[in-house]
Amino acid sequence: MSTAKHETPNYRSSRLFGRLWAGYLRHYKALMALAFAVMVVEGSTLGALSYLLKPLFDKVFTPGGEDALIWVGFAILGLFVLRAITSITSKTLLTTIAQRSSSAMQVDLLRHILTLDAGFFQTNPPGALIERVQGDTLAVQAVWANVITGVGRDAISLIGLFAVALSIDPGWTLAALIGAPLLIAPALVIQRYIRRKTAAMRNDAGSRATRLDEVFHGIQAVKLNRMEDYQTSRFQEIVNRLVRAEIKIVLSRSTIPALVDVVTGLGFFAVLMLGGSQIIEGERSIGDFMAFFSAMALTFQPLRRMGDMAGFWQTAAASLERLFRLFDTQPAARPAATGTLPRAGDAPEIALDAVNFSYGDQTILHGLSFTAPAGKLTALVGPSGAGKSTVFNLLTAMAQPQSGRITLDGVDINTLPLPLLRGQFAVVTQDAALFDETIRDNVILGQAVGDDRLQDALRAAHVTEFVNAIPLGLDAPAGPRGSALSGGQRQRVAIARALLRDAPVLLLDEATSALDAQSEALVAEAIATAATGRTTLVIAHRLATIREADLILVMDQGRVVDQGTHEELLAHSGLYADLCKLQFQS
Repeated sequence: MSTAKHETPNYRSSRLFGRLWAGYLRHYKALMALAFAVMVVEGSTLGALSYLLKPLFDKVFTPGGEDALIWVGFAILGLFVLRAITSITSKTLLTTIAQRSSSAMQVDLLRHILTLDAGFFQTNPPGALIERVQGDTLAVQAVWANVITGVGRDAISLIGLFAVALSIDPGWTLAALIGAPLLIAPALVIQRYIRRKTAAMRNDAGSRATRLDEVFHGIQAVKLNRMEDYQTSRFQEIVNRLVRAEIKIVLSRSTIPALVDVVTGLGFFAVLMLGGSQIIEGERSIGDFMAFFSAMALTFQPLRRMGDMAGFWQTAAASLERLFRLFDTQPAARPAATGTLPRAGDAPEIALDAVNFSYGDQTILHGLSFTAPAGKLTALVGPSGAGKSTVFNLLTAMAQPQSGRITLDGVDINTLPLPLLRGQFAVVTQDAALFDETIRDNVILGQAVGDDRLQDALRAAHVTEFVNAIPLGLDAPAGPRGSALSGGQRQRVAIARALLRDAPVLLLDEATSALDAQSEALVAEAIATAATGRTTLVIAHRLATIREADLILVMDQGRVVDQGTHEELLAHSGLYADLCKLQFQS
């Protein structure tokens, strides 16, 4: 399969936030401005509260302070009421922004992932991608819940509180900050460690989701092979790694607020030594000291939150880096799509000319060339690993050949827009991919289909026969991966899909090989109906099912080694005759 292109830009914190802003947050500028303004008011209340303690001690708690008691009391009450209102408002606004932006990122990420080619999905398991879409996008919410709140509310609180402290005594303020330089170097080291450990933990979270996805989808194999303990132990290993990483991250993130505590304690001690002697000597009032001391005390929680904010940001940055790396992954380049089909809607002739394809170091197709006649049934047969399924992937541009040319009615498929190209094909595989939706939804796949056309497709595919026996009929759930239906029923639903698509080319990949005789007969009849008037390519291991094919291509090791009708190939006494002898003797 072709592999997607991976860019490796520099994911510095500033660049991460810049992309987050440009892609999502800028759409909520008005709400952000309002939230920031509300948080400024909320943060300012702490400075105002500490400032009111000076008149409280110097005017109210003195003889004749009754006149000041009322206005100081109401002022303090008003501050708490204002803080309560602004707190509710800011949290509501930030939650709105966080939920909308993260959900928009989830939708955009899924839309982008669906544009990537098949090679990407061979190296990225579903569980890991689910974790990217669900888990990593929550980093956007973490940014708003912690980082923006810290900048908008706690930073304003600190500015206001330090302004009060400076207005009372600049010397005391400098003394309170005596230990601040001790925070710089440890904080930088811890932030880098947190980001590195968080990135590893997010990878382990993807492994956990992948393990669960494989266990639950393979539950029958797990039970039949008595693998419960084995799978549980493997899951336990992943969970243990996550637990250890989470503990280390929390420990590291808690270190910065802990250092803030130590630095704050040093500051309090210095202020007490300096200011205490001045108050004892009568140089400053108790109101000055209480207002200053309260301002410093109120900085304690904002400082701790601001210290913790760095850890929160590094945690979010690790997830954002994973997200933007995925956004920067692009599908393999295709030539400019300007071509058109000369007979749009008609069954085309399909031709491969000297097509070479490799996956990694393994060569799958070696100069493969053949022509499938328009409107005829062409069968691809051969041993496993001959490259038959690869042909289907190349035809539908799920993979790109390294060299050679593939044409529909002489038009190179690389010149056709992908929607036009894939609109030429209806595909039915051995493992019919059904969704956990109703049978109706699984047949129409979101198309606007008239009831008469739908019923015609259902009858032709023999779906009506079993749907009418189900209480809910077409509105019955198909179950996870179609588990509520039998294998034959799932195949008939897939054929009904193909009939509704009304595509000029029908691709059948082992469509009946896993069915019992009765189901196979019904599905074969439905396939014969679907193939009428279409160019049909069939991959089949049961050679008895393709005896009537107009052309049989015998493939081996990525090449066509023989071709002809059933009778002609038997007369050649080649690989096809050997395969027939082996099957019919069995």
